[in-house]
Amino acid sequence: MSQSVPGPSPSPARRSVLRGSLAASAALTLGGTGLAAPAFALSGRPRAEWGVQTGDVTTSSGLVWVRSDRPARMLVETSASESFRRVRRHRGPLIGPGTDFTGTTALRGLPAGEQIHYRVTLADPDDPRRTGEPLTGTFRTAPDRRRDGVRFLWSGDVAGQGWGINPDIGGFRAYEEMRRLDPDFFLCSGDSIYADGVIRPSVTLPDGRIWRNVTTPEKSKVAETLDEYRGNFRYNLLDHNVRAFNAQVPSVVQWDDHEVRNNWYPGQILDDARYTEKDVDVLAARALRAFGEYTPVSTLHARGEGLERRMHRVVRYGPLLDVFVLDMRSHRNANSPGRQADDTTGILGAAQLAWLKRELAASNAVWKVLAADMPLGLVVPDGAADFEAVAQGDPGAPLGRELQIADLLRFVKHRRITGTLWLTADVHHTSAQHYAPERAAFQDFAPFWEFVSGPLAAGGFPANALDATFGPERVFVRAPERANLSPMESPQHFGEVDIDGHSGELTVRLRAEGGAVLFSKVLRPGRVGQ
Repeated sequence: MSQSVPGPSPSPARRSVLRGSLAASAALTLGGTGLAAPAFALSGRPRAEWGVQTGDVTTSSGLVWVRSDRPARMLVETSASESFRRVRRHRGPLIGPGTDFTGTTALRGLPAGEQIHYRVTLADPDDPRRTGEPLTGTFRTAPDRRRDGVRFLWSGDVAGQGWGINPDIGGFRAYEEMRRLDPDFFLCSGDSIYADGVIRPSVTLPDGRIWRNVTTPEKSKVAETLDEYRGNFRYNLLDHNVRAFNAQVPSVVQWDDHEVRNNWYPGQILDDARYTEKDVDVLAARALRAFGEYTPVSTLHARGEGLERRMHRVVRYGPLLDVFVLDMRSHRNANSPGRQADDTTGILGAAQLAWLKRELAASNAVWKVLAADMPLGLVVPDGAADFEAVAQGDPGAPLGRELQIADLLRFVKHRRITGTLWLTADVHHTSAQHYAPERAAFQDFAPFWEFVSGPLAAGGFPANALDATFGPERVFVRAPERANLSPMESPQHFGEVDIDGHSGELTVRLRAEGGAVLFSKVLRPGRVGQ
């Protein structure tokens, strides 16, 4: 049974620290059916109208992001108080057209479990005295004490299926609802943009109502060029809810398919008249560059000899939590009927699977969240005969990409790795699946839970069929009965994870826009299976 649970409002200190960021971002307005943004001045001081973001925050570090309207030096000050009476200065990079005027600054040596207030200033590279209006933000570092607890949100699927920023309903409203819950961080489970999703000025709904979109040139066609991919990321930042959320809540971001195009895989050659560039590897390289420019992902900003730039990583959030951010897109094999009896590539690739096993075995965290950009047991078709995710509809022994997941699940059981659970988005509804060997064709694994949330600002879709290979039981689902319901017709969804610092218990809540908790499940720590 669903119940309405009001979320906590931010503390007065957190509210007031955002005033500078919100005031600075007010220059981007959502009037009429298009974008009413000021023209950039040809002279003057640098401006940062796209807000600030933080990402991959740990007990002692984090990344701060900003975008300028011209070449500038990025300068960051951090303080324990919003008054900024005592500051620590962090010299950031020179930012310019090579990164679309975006930049990140790594903050290191931060105190654990503390509220960090930060201020980003952009300075003229030729005259450091000429600076723009500072933007302020705040975040909490991860605790180094178990008793402090951890609470975070997750979801995915933003600006999909033609449902963009609608000023008539207040834009991407779910972001404001999430901000008011004041989580420690937000896990974006992929499809953070829809590079293949055209945003038109208006859409007529089945009941005759008109959905109106903010539009931009880059969203008028599918993205192919680097600048078009960049424009897709800028589009989401036009929303005042997104900018306010980013200034308060750090993110852990991964990608799925729509950051490039629907259902892509390495080596694919397109048969799609909308694209002049048919080589998906070329598109994916451009998309990954734009993704790295517009999201504060630590491993995409790695510098130094021997450091690999990649999407998969572990974000260590204190003694209670490690988040294993998977990349189920970059290393997969081609989408197919998935019936092969030998598949070493699978959906993760052999190298990423080996990395994941090592990191899981080495983790001392009480809870180990596997942040997947696609579900395990839900059947996601790609055309008439191929499949996009792990499951392929055959309820028997593992085949195709299921072989790799079976290998991983067997490893978790035999190494007695405790506290694993899977979080994902992708399918545009919310659900909870429990996987158990007694219901499964493959039985050499310990029981586990998979929780699905989304969309955050996209179309809603009916629930996918289940594949019985790993014995999933759908304990809860909330999904529309017809495809592509607009956010005016179907509530958006996000999930919440709350880890109690004293008991170590982990509570998952599946939430709907409007404040309702649709489903709740408490998991106990220290178990190989749940």
